Amino acid sequence: MDPADASVVPPSPNSPSAASRRLLPWLVAVAFFMESLDTTILNTAVPTISAALGVAPLSMKAVLASYTLSLAVFIPISGWMADRFGTRRVFSTAIGLFTLGSLLCGISSDIHLLVACRILQGCGGAMMVPVGRLTLVRTFAKSDLLRTMSFVSIPALVAPMLGPIAGGLIVGYLHWRFIFFLNIPIGLVGLILVYKHLPDYRQAITPALDIVGLILFGSGIALLSYVLEIFGEHALSGREMSGLLALSFVLLAGYWIHAKGLPFPLLQLRLFSIRTFRAAVSGSFFTRLGIGGVPFLLPLLYQVGLGFTPIQSGLLIMPQAIASMGMKTIMPSLLRRVGYRVVLVSNTLILGVLLLVFATIGPGTPVWLIVLQAFIYGAFSSLQYSSMNTLVYADITDKDTSSASSIASTMQQMSVSFGVATAGLATAFFIPSTHSNAVEMVHGIHKALTALGVLTIASTMVFRSLKSGDGDDVSMHKVLHPGG
Repeated sequence: MDPADASVVPPSPNSPSAASRRLLPWLVAVAFFMESLDTTILNTAVPTISAALGVAPLSMKAVLASYTLSLAVFIPISGWMADRFGTRRVFSTAIGLFTLGSLLCGISSDIHLLVACRILQGCGGAMMVPVGRLTLVRTFAKSDLLRTMSFVSIPALVAPMLGPIAGGLIVGYLHWRFIFFLNIPIGLVGLILVYKHLPDYRQAITPALDIVGLILFGSGIALLSYVLEIFGEHALSGREMSGLLALSFVLLAGYWIHAKGLPFPLLQLRLFSIRTFRAAVSGSFFTRLGIGGVPFLLPLLYQVGLGFTPIQSGLLIMPQAIASMGMKTIMPSLLRRVGYRVVLVSNTLILGVLLLVFATIGPGTPVWLIVLQAFIYGAFSSLQYSSMNTLVYADITDKDTSSASSIASTMQQMSVSFGVATAGLATAFFIPSTHSNAVEMVHGIHKALTALGVLTIASTMVFRSLKSGDGDDVSMHKVLHPGG
């Protein structure tokens, strides 16, 4: 039997119960929240942790980068792991590793041990997001997928906004170790719920793991992520940075050549021949180049330009989360009425314009206007992310869902790094001096936001390849679908 024709083995012994179907989105959303929050909550505590461990603050970059590198390396094999060992076992193992890593991070007294534990955390985090999405795609019909995915995407929008506030409160009123201990009760409850309610999907026959592809792609992605993490810090010379960047491209090109000659490569690059998949993944990547740096630039603008504290700055961004949750109620009907092409083209354009509007915020801007702009931006960014995430699976068959999930998650992780790096590059270009005063900083951030806004507007060209009927299977709710 050809593994490509192997059908997905459904949950045993029966299909998911109604209670499990209702609880599954909440379970996946909580896992997403844990993973997303962990990437931002630690930033606020860097000075405190470095002082406690007796190291320079710059040395803490290894603690932050090790998690990102671990994600980049292990996300590509998540789909194969789920197909081979089952979604329930892999997802529960991911939560277990993430929780264990959190515990070990919290009791670490040495920076080298902390880095090793962060790598363990990243192994778990790399499996949670793609396997969680894969389980949702295989549990719910495409007609129900938009509503479900829009719900579970909220944590990815909320967590980066709550992270700085939560980190500041924990460091200020508790102890930095509680940043990691916070994940332990959530992880333990999640493990219990996974064993009770998560469906266990797996492929009847799974091809052998592409070891060579894993080495080439994993090394290339890890090296590229590392270069992006240290970009702008002058830790390496320009020649060294260029050399590492060139080596990462050589490794990724080597994987592309290697994958073309295999029937079952690590990542099925042939999926990019599907118009909806290609537009969703590449469009998501290029759009995030523009808007991905907003969580980095806005706090800088509010704190340096307007003089707000980190907690006040976080509160100014909070309306984005409120709007994101509100948008999910009207999103399905909006996509059903106008279609993915119109929504993604127009919405990307609107986001670009909103970045240009953010570039007008200054000391004289009323707080209510900043809040209003944040609310509007949150609504449209929620629509953007949910539309792109669900369009990925519009024309994907059951046997390709795991590979599609791995590719989409890998590209999303890379786009986050690229987005922050792009924002940092733009800011460094317009603020060449590290000793610039507040007025110069605000002026430079305004120019950076303007450049990113123009870049976001230009990314609408990717979505123009879509046709009017693309994604209808996802946006059109089938009333007669059982359990819908």
